[in-house]
Amino acid sequence: MEKEIASFLDYLKVKRGYSDNTTAAYKNDLGQFLRFLATGRQELWLWSQVDAEAVSDYVSQMAGQPYAASSVARKVAAIKSFFHHLVKRGVIDADPTVGIDSPKVEKRLPKTLSSADIENLLAAPRQSDAPKNLRDTALLNLLYATGMRVTELVSLQLDEVDLENNRLICPGRDGKARVLPFDDDTHSVLVAYLEKGRPALAKGAEVQAVFLNHRGQQLTRQGLWLIIKAYARKANLSNSVTPHTLRHSFASHQLESGVELQQVQQLLGHANISTTQIYAQVAEPGEETGLEETVPQPT
Repeated sequence: MEKEIASFLDYLKVKRGYSDNTTAAYKNDLGQFLRFLATGRQELWLWSQVDAEAVSDYVSQMAGQPYAASSVARKVAAIKSFFHHLVKRGVIDADPTVGIDSPKVEKRLPKTLSSADIENLLAAPRQSDAPKNLRDTALLNLLYATGMRVTELVSLQLDEVDLENNRLICPGRDGKARVLPFDDDTHSVLVAYLEKGRPALAKGAEVQAVFLNHRGQQLTRQGLWLIIKAYARKANLSNSVTPHTLRHSFASHQLESGVELQQVQQLLGHANISTTQIYAQVAEPGEETGLEETVPQPT
């Protein structure tokens, strides 16, 4: 049974282009389900032995645990995806998750920053022209100017940046590249970083990633997260500001400025426009929504 899970995780990573973090979440959720099957009402050792009753028992067990509804919904979604994959590959004949309902999760609007908060955040690293500050100014501007995902930004390569035309080529998910334009101010801070900041950080290393850490290696997701947290504090913003907050803010502000929903969908790389539509519901900057980010947000 572990072999089929490993095959599924490989499919998610290689064929679907899922990030390491997302794949790890699937691995954790499916591993938890597998342990339940091995110690439940009866020991099950083949996926073909798993029926709807076994899945329902697992969902009921989770309901009695201190899990948030969103966590249970995610775990159920992972199991459904896995069994759908097994049916598609012919490993099992019928999907036991058909008819299994996930707990209802109230949709929450994504958290965004006002234009004033964005301005303060982008200005925070500009107080110095040290290599690190030049890098941080460039990456913050690029995140907000393009709406890139965190993984996309840290994976960005030098040959994917077209300074002459103020755009970059973003590979995105599933290998579907998209062209992302950026403004003149982002162009300026990016040039300053590439000409003055990056060479100092690279220390002669032959690394093609655009954004480097102090060791001359590609910046990590965790490193980027810590950078934004630090500047959010410096700009006196909420501790809840994350790299994805800039992506949410980009989408919301684009729609507020009159950009068509379909165009924003293309820029964000959303496969389904319904994912993009949630940004049309976000309140005007500075208004209180009374909502918190408690469930997975658009990616």
